[in-house]
Amino acid sequence: MNVLTEWTELVCRELGVDPATIDRDALLDLTKEVAHGVTRPAAPLTAYVLGLAQGAGSAPPDAVERLTALARDWERTAAETTGDR
Repeated sequence: MNVLTEWTELVCRELGVDPATIDRDALLDLTKEVAHGVTRPAAPLTAYVLGLAQGAGSAPPDAVERLTALARDWERTAAETTGDR
């Protein structure tokens, strides 16, 4: 077993979460896209907010995919918002 798997199982056990409900690869891809496409500190913040939304039941089923797409398009979206085209 590798460290990431061990850590994930420990955290899940500590927080009462079924590890089978976590798509680790999709979540890691999300945080990678946010860290590189937006800014590094936004990656853990995004994961935390996603977790809050999941816990509250307000996250859509495709939340990870939607947030990943937003991060990939961040530069274009930010430029459009500020008028820097």
